[in-house]
Parts: sequence; structure tokens; C-alpha cells
Amino acid sequence: MTDLEDGDLWVFGYGSLMWRTGFDSIDRRPAKLIGAHRSLCVYSHNHRGTPEKPGLVLGLDRGGSCRGVAFLVEARNAKSTLAYLQERELITKVYREAVRPVELLDGKRQRVRALCYLVDRSHVQYAGKLALEAQLKLVNQGIGKSGANPDYVIETVRHMRELGIRDEALEWLSTRLDRVRPPAD
Repeated sequence: MTDLEDGDLWVFGYGSLMWRTGFDSIDRRPAKLIGAHRSLCVYSHNHRGTPEKPGLVLGLDRGGSCRGVAFLVEARNAKSTLAYLQERELITKVYREAVRPVELLDGKRQRVRALCYLVDRSHVQYAGKLALEAQLKLVNQGIGKSGANPDYVIETVRHMRELGIRDEALEWLSTRLDRVRPPAD
């Protein structure tokens, strides 16, 4: 990653990074990324599925915008946080690191440059836009090293609701998964 300056690091979370960061931050603010949207568009072969029984996880796909959370990491922790995120997010290279402007939604309309993980549409794990029933089938079958795929979707929707973020497709999916698996506390 060459586009980051030394100093504090902003990281944009839009899925499990909102609720399972795995790194220390000194600030956390609602934020909006322009130019990419949240989509259940990545076959999970590791964290929430296997190559034989893939799950389905979120990616930042091109176009639109995405509300999430921006985390501020102190400069002294920036390198270790970056190493952690690269190990977590770049395991199969379906995501690519990018630094993008993100608007902090705290009333001041401040823009910061934040590290984001965008989906690589040319990667074999890119699922694209699947029908909701196909998404439901994949999520129900997925279990990987980070746990059951339904838990991932349900927790993400729960945290999105706490932030006032609504997504019809994820809400639809979550209500059907609730019947299969209760949400994690």
C-alpha cells in the first residue's frame, strides 16, 4: 500500500469491520463512501464458507455510495493495523486495497482519506448481483473459520440498524435467516 502517508490512519468499515474490528481505534464515526456500494457479492471460501460450500459476504462494489463507520487509528498503531487488515481482508485477493475520500457524518461534513477494501470484479470469488433466493441458499450453507455465514449477515444487519442504515435486500435475507438461526448477542 503506497497511497498512505505516515501518521494516523482512517479505516472505512461497511460489513463485519463495523462490529468485529480486531484493531484499536481512538475514534469511530458514521461515514459515507462515494463511488462504491455495499453488496453481498463475494463467495466466501475461508471466513464464512469453503471452496466446496461457499458462503456469501459483503464487498464494496463500484457505483453508488455506502454508509458505514470510519475508524481512526493512531499513527503508532497504523502499521500493525494495516498488517492485520491485509492478513484478514487479502487472504484470497478478492479485495483490493484503496484509499478513498470518505465523508464523516458528524455534522461537520469533514472529508478524510480512508483505507477501504474494494471487490475485484475479475476475481473468481466475485459473485456479482445474485437473486435473493440464491443469496439465501449460499448464506444458509456457509460455515468457515470465522463462523456461520447466517450469523455474519444477521450481525451486520443488526449493526446497520443501530446506525440507522437500511438495506432492503439484507433486511429480507436477515428475516429469513432469523428463522434458521437466532441472532448472536
